[in-house]
Amino acid sequence: MENQDKTQLAVNMLKQKYNELGRFPKKEDFGSQDVCFIKQKLGPWPRALEKAGIKTPPEISSAEKNKLKRKRIRKNHKLRSAEQNEKLSLKTKEENQ
Repeated sequence: MENQDKTQLAVNMLKQKYNELGRFPKKEDFGSQDVCFIKQKLGPWPRALEKAGIKTPPEISSAEKNKLKRKRIRKNHKLRSAEQNEKLSLKTKEENQ
C-alpha cells in the first residue's frame, strides 16, 4: 500500500468514526494501534481532525498567534520602561530643585 493510500485510509477512519458517533472522534474511540497509525499519517490529533475535514482549522495559526504575543509583550515592555524613565527623571528634577 502506498503512502498516499495510507493517508487516505487514516482520513477515512476518522470520517467513519465521526459519522458513527455524531461528534468529533476522540483518541479513546480508537484502539492504540489505530491512534498511532492516524497520528503517524496525519500528525497531532487536532491537526488530524482538520486534515480529515472534520474540524475547521483556527483562523490564525498558533505560530502567528505566538508572533503577535511576542510583539505585544515587547511593546508593553517598552511602554513600562518609558514610564519608569519618566518617573526617574521627574524624581531627579524634584531632588535637584
